[in-house]
Amino acid sequence: MKKRYLLLCSLPLVGCSVTPPKLNVSGEALKDCPITPNCFRSKNNESQDMAPILLKGSKAAAREKIVSIINSLTRTTIVEERDNYIRVEFRSQLIGFVDDVEFLLSQKSGDGTQIDFRSASRLGVSDLGVNKARIKKLKLCSLSES
Repeated sequence: MKKRYLLLCSLPLVGCSVTPPKLNVSGEALKDCPITPNCFRSKNNESQDMAPILLKGSKAAAREKIVSIINSLTRTTIVEERDNYIRVEFRSQLIGFVDDVEFLLSQKSGDGTQIDFRSASRLGVSDLGVNKARIKKLKLCSLSES
């Protein structure tokens, strides 16, 4: 009984104690997801992944829009922000598990910006679809505000 109690009491600490992964842009793209199902990213050519977010306007305007949406969400922290890259930590409500989300912005021909994304749980194997649902919500918010 004591072991079970200690395990349950230590779960919140596990979500907070995991070292952040080494993320960032690899060449001109975000890193690929591992084979575990707790990661979701944009791709132009694979059916199981979602297409990048496409917004009208400049890269700066698109970055401002994405940052505004992120700041309106709860339990988020922007860890890094550059002209073409944003890295955000999302924490779960109950235990505080961290998901790392990255956005890579690139100006497209004409008046448009492409936003590639990668959302991955820092711990565990399955995320029960949380990363995919988060990106769908962000994509809907960004497109509805266009």
